[in-house]
Amino acid sequence: MASNTGLVLEFEKPVLELEKQIEELKQFSQEKGIDMTVQIAVLEEKANSLRLSIYNNLSPWQRVQIARHAKRPTLLDYVGLIFTDFIEMHGDRLFRDDPAMIGGLAYLDSIPVTVIGQQKGRDTKEKIYRNFGQPHPEGYRKALRLMHQAEKFHRPIICLVDVVGAYPGIEAEERGQGEAIARNIREMANLTVPIIVVITGEGGSGGALAVGVGNRVLMMENAYYSVISPEGCASILWKDASKASDAADALKLSANDLLKFGIIDEIIPEPLGGAHKNPNEAGMNLKKAINSHLKPLLNLSSSELLDNRYNRFRHYGVYLED
Repeated sequence: MASNTGLVLEFEKPVLELEKQIEELKQFSQEKGIDMTVQIAVLEEKANSLRLSIYNNLSPWQRVQIARHAKRPTLLDYVGLIFTDFIEMHGDRLFRDDPAMIGGLAYLDSIPVTVIGQQKGRDTKEKIYRNFGQPHPEGYRKALRLMHQAEKFHRPIICLVDVVGAYPGIEAEERGQGEAIARNIREMANLTVPIIVVITGEGGSGGALAVGVGNRVLMMENAYYSVISPEGCASILWKDASKASDAADALKLSANDLLKFGIIDEIIPEPLGGAHKNPNEAGMNLKKAINSHLKPLLNLSSSELLDNRYNRFRHYGVYLED
């Protein structure tokens, strides 16, 4: 248990303490040959009850913390769990390949698809290589190149979004980041193949929108989708990033809020405690949701897909007149 302490979130610590007590009792019982089945069962029931109480009543800020968990499945994890015969494609044909944005060809069961999304990395070396999952302009241009290729060969597009936001570096602005994001949004609106977008972790700002225009937008239960990170919002509104929890409440960035507002079409359930607790179960839930939305879209004509996508985004936002 001690080796995982650094990966335990603050609100999970009461459960961790109970789990440690249970392990200590089991070890003591085994060493001393004393039957402590009843005491262990009482503690296990208490831990299960506490665990349910915590995870069924998570605040928006707590969900943000789960979305950022170091062990949360990444794009490549989901590719391995959901798709077969994945072939990664490289380069934007203009500048270079961007390791933060991954795209390629795969099969979803028997359906050939194009898969696109951000890859954050696991250890320090990979995170630096992947730029912590924040693409440069060439990453967005690579994604768009693969989308046009998918359209040419009539392949559905699956976008798995997990990005804190557009990269804030000077070189990204020098190479036209704003234009690259805007072009992707415009071009995705006009693609004649089905597009399914899933927010699997963080869905931040333009980094998410650049691959976020779909006929269906789905969201993992503990993901978040927002115009800005809670820390960024708090820094602007209150000049204090430590008020990120208040900002998360105000931003309405959780899946439940976004479903209510019509921003997303479905919440994909996660294992209790988050997708990192059972990646296989999370992957199967994700695959089931993608399949359920993709199959009806495959029956639509190109014009119907365009109308569907256009109407979906045109209905964002509600206002009242006196």
